[in-house]
Formats: sequence, C-alpha cells, structure tokens
Amino acid sequence: MNSNLVEELRWRGMIHDIMPGTEEQLVKEMTTAYIGFDPTSDSLHIGSMVPIILLMHLYKSGHKPIALVGGATGMIGDPSGKSDERNLLTEDILAKNVAGIKRVLSRFLDFNSKEENAPILVNNYDWMKNFSFIDFARDVGKRITVNYMMAKDSVKKRVGEEGAGMSFTEFTYQLIQGYDFYHLHKEHNCLLQMGGSDQWGNITTGTELVRRMNTEEAAKAYAMTCPLITKADGTKFGKTAGGNIWLDADKTSVYRFYQFWLNASDEDAEKYIKIFTFLDKETIDALLAEHAEAPHIRLLQKKLAEEITILVHSKEDLENAQKATNILFGKSTSDDLKQLDEQTFLDVFEGIPQAEIERADIEEGLDMIAALAAKTNFLNSNGDARRALKENSVSVNKAKVNEDYKITTDDLINDKFVTIQRGKKKNFLLIVK
Repeated sequence: MNSNLVEELRWRGMIHDIMPGTEEQLVKEMTTAYIGFDPTSDSLHIGSMVPIILLMHLYKSGHKPIALVGGATGMIGDPSGKSDERNLLTEDILAKNVAGIKRVLSRFLDFNSKEENAPILVNNYDWMKNFSFIDFARDVGKRITVNYMMAKDSVKKRVGEEGAGMSFTEFTYQLIQGYDFYHLHKEHNCLLQMGGSDQWGNITTGTELVRRMNTEEAAKAYAMTCPLITKADGTKFGKTAGGNIWLDADKTSVYRFYQFWLNASDEDAEKYIKIFTFLDKETIDALLAEHAEAPHIRLLQKKLAEEITILVHSKEDLENAQKATNILFGKSTSDDLKQLDEQTFLDVFEGIPQAEIERADIEEGLDMIAALAAKTNFLNSNGDARRALKENSVSVNKAKVNEDYKITTDDLINDKFVTIQRGKKKNFLLIVK
C-alpha cells in the first residue's frame, strides 16, 4: 500500500467513528470501499465534498473506491438527521438527478481508468428494481430484528415522544442501504462502507447484514465515518444568504465559490485546509505557522480558496475569480471589467449602491453631475459631485474622468452596466434599462 489511509485521515480530522479491525484491513491489502450519494438534486454542493475527498484519498492510497448513486434509496429518502418525512421524487426528476450526480462525480474520479484500483460508479436502482417486496421481506427483512432497527438514533429521534413519527417507507431505508453493502460485498468484494457520522446507524446495519446473509463463511465488513462539518460560529456549513454553495458553476458562480472559502474565519480555515485540500502535513503546518504570524494577510484563506477552486473547477477559473475579486479594490482596468460575464459581474457588485437609468439618458450622453447626484443620488448633492470631480477622485469603469466627461453607450459593460468609483472605497453601479 502507498500509505496508511487511516493515519492520513486522522491527522486531517476526518475520522469520527471507525469499526475495530478497519485500519488493520486497510494496511494489509488493497481494499474496496464505497460511499453512497442520494440524488436529492441534480448536482452536489460543498457538503458532498467531504465524501468525494474521502474516495479520492482512498484511491490515492492504493485502494479501490466505489461511488454509489442511490437511484433506489432516493425514491424513499434517508431519515438520518431529518425531523420530517421527505417528499417523494418523481421518476423523471430522480433520473435527471442521478445523471447530474454521475456527471459531478466523474470530475473527481476517473471511472474509465484501467488501473487495478480504478474507481467504479454504480446505481442501486440497477439491482433493486427487480427485487419483489416478498423476496426482500423474506431474504433481507428476516435477518434484522425490529429491536435492532429501533435502537438506531435516526429512528429513535423520530418515533420517540418528541418525534413526529416515521413512515414504514423511511423505516425500511436502513435495510435497503444495508442490502447495498451486501450486494457490493458479494459482487465487488467491497469490505468497507464510509460516510458522514450521521450515517453510522445505517452503515453498521450494513455490516450486520453482510455477516448475517453470508451463511457459508464469517464475512468481513467494516465501517468508518467522518465528522459532519460545522462552522465555528454555529451556522450551517455550505450555506450562505444566497443558499447552498454548489459544485456546478451554473448554480454557484466560480467567483462566489472562491469568495466562500476566502471569507472563512481563521478557526474554520485552520480546519478546512486539512479537510478540503491534498496539501501534505509539512506544507499545512508551515502555512499555519506563517498565518499565525500575520493573520490579517489571510494567507491561509487564500491558499484554501485557491486549492479547492482548482480542484472543483480549474486553474483558469481560479484566475478569473481572482481577477474578479480584485475589481472592487485592486488595480483592475476597464478591460478587466469587460471580461466578466454578466452573472459574475452581478456577484462582484452585489450589495453595492445601484441606480437604474433609461437607455435614452446615455444615448444623448449623461453628464457626470447627473450620474453622481441628480439622476442617481449616489452623492448627496450636485455640489458634492462637483467637489469630487475637481479632486480628481471619480472613475468611470476604472478610468479617471473630469466634469466634462459624458457617459455614453460606449461605456456599457455587457450592454447594460457602468461602474462609478469615488475615491478608493466607494463603488456604485449604474444599470441601464
């Protein structure tokens, strides 16, 4: 084996629970392990990066990863960590979601590789679709007692006095997930299931089912979970005011993705740099020491944002996000502004004072006093506007202008925006209708 996977994950803070014997198995030989992804959407958000990175570490350590997309389990809904029953998805939506998740996973794992430990992509609908209810009840349901299933936290919380109850549909989820492990064990000699710590109950049901359904021999099956990622301030990881941070640029622009990591607190960045990058211990320790010397430079956040933006998107996307980041306060030019697509442009100028004007206003040429005060109220009065222009502190699209300048259609970015800046820190956006 190339390295001790458990040792590697442990110093990165990526192990929550581990079944006895798991580490020994991983040290002994190439081991096949799997993680399941439920198709609740047609993409994945950054909460799914931890299981993806787990599979990548597994592969880099010389083991064989299986990514399972839950076409069957997605029809039911995992009750783990949920206080209410999920709405069931239609088959069309489910098929679209499964395809979307496969596409995302394929960016991180090469399912066409010819190596001995090449990653495998499977969909549990393929083996569950022809399983009759009677066969499932006889072959699988008979192996696990209701008492065993009721003891799981995900069930106890829902059926206890405080809980809202649980349908039989969701109650069966852990059996179906457990059967997935048995199927992969039988077909691919898969010995380990991994996932988030909220999955421990489902995963251990799987190890139990593998043992109980293999009557000829005492089958080996192992379990390992990683902690659920939290933020130091108690808010939910991966959520912003604008919603989830997705791994697809058409759902979350690369600029917003980059900014999410760049804005991490020092405490979070120290944790995230170990989990979300593949930098080695020596490099990370050096970064942490350097950051401690001058936290205001935010070296840690910059390195974290760079590494994960390249991993999820590309080096070119990172460079564009960095250019966009420099636009408000850096030494960018009118040409830099014109290179931004409309969504990134709006992301960059989100929260900045804006005013709408009619296209007719600039077709005739809009004078700077009107652009700063009369038409927009960016500045308090025409007098303030004149003073700013006399001080040579006003820029249009990053270029200095004087009182004689007129804004015309030639100044439009994306055929609808004009940026105005007063001094170094006051930015305004004109939107032309």
